[in-house]
Amino acid sequence: MPRWVSLLLFFVPVLAVLAVGHVYLYRRLVRDVTKRKWLRRTAQGLFAVGFVGALSARAIGSVLPSEGAQRLGIVFLLWIGLVLYLLMFTLAVDLVRALAAWRERRNARAETTAPTAPASPERRALLGQGLAVGAGLAGVAVSTYGGWRAYHPPDVRDIPVRLPHLPRELEGLTLVQLTDIHIGGVIQRRFMDELVSRTNALKPDVIAITGDLVDGSVNALGGFAASLGKLSARYGTWFVTGNHDYYSGADSWVAFLEGLGIHTLRNRSVSIGDGAASFQLAGVDDWSAHRMGERGYDLDAALRDVRPDRASVLLAHQPSNFDEVARRGVGLQVSGHTHGGQMFPGNLMGDLIWGDRNAGLSRTGDSLIYVSRGCGFVGPPMRVGAPPEIARLVLLPA
Repeated sequence: MPRWVSLLLFFVPVLAVLAVGHVYLYRRLVRDVTKRKWLRRTAQGLFAVGFVGALSARAIGSVLPSEGAQRLGIVFLLWIGLVLYLLMFTLAVDLVRALAAWRERRNARAETTAPTAPASPERRALLGQGLAVGAGLAGVAVSTYGGWRAYHPPDVRDIPVRLPHLPRELEGLTLVQLTDIHIGGVIQRRFMDELVSRTNALKPDVIAITGDLVDGSVNALGGFAASLGKLSARYGTWFVTGNHDYYSGADSWVAFLEGLGIHTLRNRSVSIGDGAASFQLAGVDDWSAHRMGERGYDLDAALRDVRPDRASVLLAHQPSNFDEVARRGVGLQVSGHTHGGQMFPGNLMGDLIWGDRNAGLSRTGDSLIYVSRGCGFVGPPMRVGAPPEIARLVLLPA
């Protein structure tokens, strides 16, 4: 299928949903609540600008590369999240009202005694207005919290991991994972400086960056990503590619990161530690890279030097193919990609799609996988029900 057809099949339904959603919200939260013309006209303008901005939010920073334009892009991305939660709460209210009306009609038909007087139209209108206002306030409150949580420094999560064949000398070794940062027009230098500072404060032995680092080119974002050159770990910082890195030019970013002193694991492995007191750290390119005609995921190459009687950790952006990884005897896979769903109800949908591999530590056979919710975000700058995290994996002998 030609790429333009795929894009069309994606954007046409999205455009239709956005358009219908904006019209519905205007009718329910404005037209049905007030008769004041100036408020209606103002709301019409706001929803029109929001709709156009929602379609162009990602492009604004590229077309107008200024701080003001980037802030405007952030505002429109926040608008998308706000519209989502306004829709959720307003639809929920309308569903409850519809069910209540249906139940009232059913009871009226079954009533054998004199029916009670129905509520007056004025009372119904007042109730509808109150519920609409309540739904609107709830949507604003959840969106505000989600925006604050997204930009708030990620939580540090300590996860003890019993790694098969880990030498006693390496007991307590810490691997700090950063993933799904999505540096771009929304996440920039200040966020990165804070993330690097918090990571270094953990005094990690190994730092693993498991993909989806950027949403843009080296020329546009290299100045923001340069903060990563300050990362410090006893055994170095290691990077594997994610799908968004391929959208942004993976080869260029790999070269840039190596210039910062960050090592890349592209379908290969290295030994971490000294002599017998060591384990094998492997990494694969992103699972979906081959779809873009790029150098892709090659588990055979990554595990070529990994022995089943030696402790091993695989860095892979996506949790995909972990059943095969476990069959190969890898002790631990460290992944991201899912964001843990990022925004409710995405976290519930992620659980349905990925199961235990949506977020956290899970086991398949004798192998473990840890999936981080990620440090940043994609799309609306919001986190609801899936807070961002820096994962500190503490390796222990099994």
